[in-house]
Amino acid sequence: MSGQANLERKISLLQATAINMTDMVGIGPFVVLSVVAETLKGPWFLYAWIAGAVLSFIDAMIWSQLGATYPLAGGSYNFLREGYGTKWGKLMSFLFVWQTMIQAPLVIASASIGFAQYFSYILPITDLQGKCISGSIVILIVVLLYRKIEAIGKISILLWSGVLLVMGWIIGGGLFHGHFTEPIRHINDGLQLDHAFAAALGFASVKTVYSYLGYYNVCYLGGEIRNPQKNIPRSMFISIAGIAVLYLLMNISVASVLPLPKIQQSKFVVSEFIQVLSGSYAAKAATVLILWVAFASVFSATLGYSRVPYAAAKDGAFFPVFAKLHPTKHFPHISLLALGAIAFVFSLLFKLKDVIDAILAMRILIQFIGQGIGLLWLVKRKGKSHFAWRMPLYPIPVLLAILIWGYIFFSTGHKMMLGGLTVTGLGLIAFLVKAKRNKEWPWGN
Repeated sequence: MSGQANLERKISLLQATAINMTDMVGIGPFVVLSVVAETLKGPWFLYAWIAGAVLSFIDAMIWSQLGATYPLAGGSYNFLREGYGTKWGKLMSFLFVWQTMIQAPLVIASASIGFAQYFSYILPITDLQGKCISGSIVILIVVLLYRKIEAIGKISILLWSGVLLVMGWIIGGGLFHGHFTEPIRHINDGLQLDHAFAAALGFASVKTVYSYLGYYNVCYLGGEIRNPQKNIPRSMFISIAGIAVLYLLMNISVASVLPLPKIQQSKFVVSEFIQVLSGSYAAKAATVLILWVAFASVFSATLGYSRVPYAAAKDGAFFPVFAKLHPTKHFPHISLLALGAIAFVFSLLFKLKDVIDAILAMRILIQFIGQGIGLLWLVKRKGKSHFAWRMPLYPIPVLLAILIWGYIFFSTGHKMMLGGLTVTGLGLIAFLVKAKRNKEWPWGN
């Protein structure tokens, strides 16, 4: 994959961390906070946010070991190709690109749809107006990303500052005006560790894990990261630790001001939280900042995903047109435009509640579980010394990640599980047709 040398390593550790964190803190935590509280039906809903952080931290060890060793554009495409070897690696990497062309636009669309949903707190809008807003957000993001990577790194820092500002406002509101320690003191009130709690925690964790997704975004940009052997793992662990603290403090802050029934029923829980503390004008100002955060998330996610079809095409495993770089700005512009176009269509077709579970169900089998199994296979073939970064206590983190991801997949529900399996099955058929046409494995040499 020497062709990826055309990409320039311009992204620093600070910029990589900003890209990760802006992707993680999208509209997700502001939208699903109420859903998580309603699912667990008690003050122990904070445990779902802790569970999401634990899974992210464990899974980041897999990404770090692979990302530091194979710092190339495309992330999981390269990891699956290397992990499963010459033959099966072609299948697994193809399936990843296949599902990326569907789920990546879903991720982008989910953030833009969430943007439109929260915008309705400031100004009531019709469904048609909401679709116009979400579609316009996708177009604006593509326009902003149509430039050199060093400029994008600077934009990411600016957007990241908005993320920190809005989280700081929410946390500070609870600290200075609420009973901040009350949610922690009463977290176990009425808690029963039984099957019902375990099931509810699983369903709620689907939503919190969605809010943590993006800690690995730096791996998609591996060919553009400075000193990737160190900066790729560092940026992920810094991002997860920082976001976990911010999420927990945000939830505690909201719960210290609003009663639990209010949290469970609210569609704009953070805006209403600010309204209780500081009035309607302050709530609208906070909503503007939340929209800033949602916009930043779409920006970061689109940036990372646009490198996946490029990497596959550069490797000869996808349509060659996606391998083209912009002649002067040196970024994969065809890939960016294609994903943006699909995301634009999705933003007009779907509602937010329809895409969150679908995103996870579609990704878990190939990207998360498949990637963990691929790492086990790769270590067996090449040995631990092959890797530029090695996780502690190997292989325990890998096995834990695989088990937890399996439980999360089950918790998405039968409908979403079937959808994920269907997309994978269609990808398998597409791979076999492509291999038959080109006389490749498993039909030829």
